[in-house]
Amino acid sequence: MPVQPLAELIRFARLNSPFYQQLYSHLPPHVAHLTDLPVVPQRDFWRANAPHGNTLLTAPLDEAVVFRSGGTTGAPKFSYYTRTEWREFTAAFGAGLVTAGLRPGHRVADLFYAGDLYASFSFVLDSLHRSPVANVRLPIGGAAPWQSTAATLEQFRAQVVAGTPTTLCSLAERLASAGRTLPDVELLFFGGECLFGDQLPLLRAAFPKAQAHSLGYASVDAGLLGEAVPGADPRVHRAFTPHTVVEILDEDARLPVQADGVPGRLVVTDLRRRLMPILRYPAGDRAEWVDREAGVFRILGRAEEGVRVGPVSLHTQDVHDIVTAADAAGQVSGLQLVVRRQDGRDGLLLRLATGEPADVDASLGESIVTALLEQRPLYASATAAGHVNPPAVEWVRHHDLAVNARSGKLIRVVDERPHS
Repeated sequence: MPVQPLAELIRFARLNSPFYQQLYSHLPPHVAHLTDLPVVPQRDFWRANAPHGNTLLTAPLDEAVVFRSGGTTGAPKFSYYTRTEWREFTAAFGAGLVTAGLRPGHRVADLFYAGDLYASFSFVLDSLHRSPVANVRLPIGGAAPWQSTAATLEQFRAQVVAGTPTTLCSLAERLASAGRTLPDVELLFFGGECLFGDQLPLLRAAFPKAQAHSLGYASVDAGLLGEAVPGADPRVHRAFTPHTVVEILDEDARLPVQADGVPGRLVVTDLRRRLMPILRYPAGDRAEWVDREAGVFRILGRAEEGVRVGPVSLHTQDVHDIVTAADAAGQVSGLQLVVRRQDGRDGLLLRLATGEPADVDASLGESIVTALLEQRPLYASATAAGHVNPPAVEWVRHHDLAVNARSGKLIRVVDERPHS
């Protein structure tokens, strides 16, 4: 499928998607510039993108692969690709793997998670399959017993291991505890979450000759975002031109940032997807241009739409809904998600504002945490496995919540982790 001229893509979406037709109803008939379009409101986007009565898709769901995006079990979010779109998605990302360090003949173990409509395992495997360099693919998955995984890596003398940092570190911890190393591994491809500096000694203990590199930046909902850029900073990526258009928008004025080094919200437009159009869609991350002319940017962490705690994705609106449902008496007047790192693990703190923190019944905080873990069982299982710290609650007054110094607006997500 060729890259679509932007004006034609906009026309197609308006004609065939009731959601985009409504979103763009105030615009003139012919629109040719991205900046003429509003940024997609995520809550409305996902409400329209329901499995039944879908008003986002541009065609009946007759031929597609379906994946689940982040969100709670009570509000699942699904993404759809035609076979042509999926093939082009993975082919483009597979080409980016070469930039990230994939070499001809590399034996690559895929330790990402599969099943339950998760995309990462299939996505990485298909990207390797369609990469322009020959490689040997070992589809192990993230749920195999560590002894079996280690045995397969040793048997095939795997040179590349791909997985989330949590999976890689969990395997490394098991190997180190057993006094074993895998010296054949040259490259650790990580994705799905940040890799922090405090994790590197553990990885080096198990993989003494391996370098840790980002395998690229993508998400199942937003699609292609950036290919890895070699260098010391794994947060730096290059936009997948001409497949997608990446913008960084000022967090207050919502205008495109023109200068390098100015933080903003990252939004993406996919010039190839038609079944589920992605037009100025918030990727959920903050970023800054490193070299705007070259399309090179640095990821700065999650924006207000969502947060990543270890391997767990949480949408702020979903967490807000959980708190509201648990707070029958309406004691909570404000909510802030705080991500911290302690003892080598991520953890979530719910900072809840109320009139008089000392008067709040402790059972309310416990009920909120219980509801969160029930609605997001992956967090519960990650806690039980020791991958993340348990969620906690902090009661404060409303003025104690962090706000934007320029606008006074509430900062919904505060990331207190050290830079990756």
